[in-house]
Amino acid sequence: MAPSAGTRDVVDVVLGFARTLRHAGVGASPDRVEAMLQAVGHLDVLDATDVYWAGRLTLCASPDDLDRYDAAFAAYFAGEAPRTPRTSAQQEQRMAESAPLSASDPGGGEESAEAPDLKAAASEDEVLRTRDVSELSIAERDQLRRLFALLVPAAPMRPSRRRRPDLHGQVHPGRTVRRALRDGGEITRLQHRRARPRPRRVVLLVDVSGSMSPYADALLRFAHAAVRARPASTEVFTIGTRLTRVTREMRLRDPDKALAASGHAIPDWSGGTRIGEVLKAFLDRWGQRGTARGAVVVLCSDGWERGGTELLAEQMRRLHRLAHSVVWVNPHKGRVGYEPLTGGMQAALPAVDHFVAGHSLAAFEQLAGVIERA
Repeated sequence: MAPSAGTRDVVDVVLGFARTLRHAGVGASPDRVEAMLQAVGHLDVLDATDVYWAGRLTLCASPDDLDRYDAAFAAYFAGEAPRTPRTSAQQEQRMAESAPLSASDPGGGEESAEAPDLKAAASEDEVLRTRDVSELSIAERDQLRRLFALLVPAAPMRPSRRRRPDLHGQVHPGRTVRRALRDGGEITRLQHRRARPRPRRVVLLVDVSGSMSPYADALLRFAHAAVRARPASTEVFTIGTRLTRVTREMRLRDPDKALAASGHAIPDWSGGTRIGEVLKAFLDRWGQRGTARGAVVVLCSDGWERGGTELLAEQMRRLHRLAHSVVWVNPHKGRVGYEPLTGGMQAALPAVDHFVAGHSLAAFEQLAGVIERA
């Protein structure tokens, strides 16, 4: 028998919440998601407290997951995570062990009249993920900031020259012989080694000119998420009429403080655009010395170029020779019927490996996948 519409809605909400948890760093494996579905099947799904505890007891695997779970619950269901007052660690442990997963009310009292509509809130978040950030209201932008804080882009990996002992891989002659000497001269077991992958450097060049001002905040929040995930192998620069390195400001843990510090450091915010000249300055000062060499370089710009397109094309070819992969993020690419007709885009695209959109949270999630696979 096919599941009812109400059951299907609950399943979709739980699966969407599990995806949000995985972006936040909580494992939320399929068996734990199935356990939560079984738990909420015996509870009132409109009661935020019941849903909160059902997810916390089934989806969290360690104490390190609890804070991330609370933040993800608050962001996904558009409200603060309901918590009961803590009295002692012993009482909290007993509560976790005996929290009911039945249809009975755990508190024995009446249902709250102000319980949020979790299905509606989750649906709003799903819609918000695909909305163009330039068209959002102030309240929607605030909600989007909470969702951006849960984004954890994975770093691309590269093979390392240094090899380490492993159960598989190439045979290590030296370790095999030393093991045989300890065993009386008999080779009883082959020793292997394998190259361990290392994070590849990611360099983000974010256009903060006037034409990009509706998207600059979202682009910098994505850059902050990338730095937060891999601070040692991620560099962030802003481009406009000049080049500004804001990696140090982006390493502040709080996204709002990081963006405020970056705003003070950027002298050409909402100014003009000279991508070719700024890209040449980046390659002369940073890229040629190693920052761009073998890295995944992400340029975030709409391609409006006030300088010469010949210089931009030349510097893009130079960047393509240095970098492992070049990704161009254009917010306008997400619009229906968009074509790269500007002189800057036409000059740059021959040297671009991946041309992607950057207008919504869903587009940034796809961008994170492109960077990881690069």
